[in-house]
Amino acid sequence: MIKIEKLHKKFGQNQVLKGIDLDIDPASVCAILGPNGSGKTTLTKCILGMVFPDSGQVYFNGKSIYKQWEYRQEIDYLPQIANFPNNLTVQELITMIKDLRNTTTSKEKELIEVFRLTPFLYKKLSNLSGGTKQKVNLLLTFMFDSPVLILDEPTTGLDPAALIVLKQLITLEKAKGKTILVTSHIMSFVEEIAEEIIFILEGKIYFKGTISALKTSTNQTNFEQAIASILTNH
Repeated sequence: MIKIEKLHKKFGQNQVLKGIDLDIDPASVCAILGPNGSGKTTLTKCILGMVFPDSGQVYFNGKSIYKQWEYRQEIDYLPQIANFPNNLTVQELITMIKDLRNTTTSKEKELIEVFRLTPFLYKKLSNLSGGTKQKVNLLLTFMFDSPVLILDEPTTGLDPAALIVLKQLITLEKAKGKTILVTSHIMSFVEEIAEEIIFILEGKIYFKGTISALKTSTNQTNFEQAIASILTNH
């Protein structure tokens, strides 16, 4: 589904990605982990064509994404920070996104219900709490039916009930055979949803495999301690 070869990216003097090679398995939930500044978001933005690498290639379904855009129609993306015009109501935003995607079919009614957003539909985004905005962002991400989902810090601001809904949605989408990439700093969430983890450190892939394999390689029985072991021993 997604293949990355020798990806390099520098911002000024800061070398963010240093020759990333990666195959992302289809029909899987893969967590991209690493400390702040490790290159996680830059990597996902390269996959989306939002950041152009200095060298290297990203392939989607066997084809290079260079100077292409159509493949993005097969990806639903939740950015870490989603900025929309604050004067829009939630309903206006949903309608706008559907118009941009040029579709009249989506799952928004079901998602409005599960995220309990009905009381907020006609409120402006500027009047919503951070947690409610995140629920709206998740609705916008999950309301279409693309084969790939990229979720950048999806748990931000969520209350426990909404977090349960998010986990259920990821499980349902995985069961449909979708490829799901997740970045998160919440290790308990990652441990619950991810089949494979990719740990990026200083722009390079330090580990790729299952959580149990990481525990074995670090001689730790706890996932968080295994991650901490990488950081302290590097």
